Amino acid sequence: MPHIHEKIDFTVEVFIVYRNTVLLRKHDKYKMWLSVGGHIELDEDPNQAAVREVKEETGLDIKIAGEVVTFADAIDYKELIPPRSLNRHKINETHEHVTMVYFATTDNNQVVQGATEISDDTRWFTREELDNPSYNIRESVRYSAKKALNELSRGN
Repeated sequence: MPHIHEKIDFTVEVFIVYRNTVLLRKHDKYKMWLSVGGHIELDEDPNQAAVREVKEETGLDIKIAGEVVTFADAIDYKELIPPRSLNRHKINETHEHVTMVYFATTDNNQVVQGATEISDDTRWFTREELDNPSYNIRESVRYSAKKALNELSRGN
């Protein structure tokens, strides 16, 4: 989705864990390994955006990690799963993103790229592969990917 606001957009990124691996995609524009994600649209909340972006970019169904408290008397009120972290970063000299970082799991590792969100490559990384210098994974991406693996990975 294109930028919604002139100066700052709100976005989501999702570190998806399948068993003992985490999914990264080589971004077509920036040519670096990143998690799956994108802009929060005007008619959705961050949880909805995370699920939608993952589905659009990978075809995967996910379960966002975290808990939601539901109140019996809550009318027109919805608790959201909070992000694991937040960051703010420049896209260019005049535009920035505030990004909500989520962790999620999936029961399927068969990635099917969407028609409009094409990555140069997608790969399920092990902990050891995240540290392999030949992949040139940014420190912040490696940190969050490992943290997601530590919290969500499970045995075969």
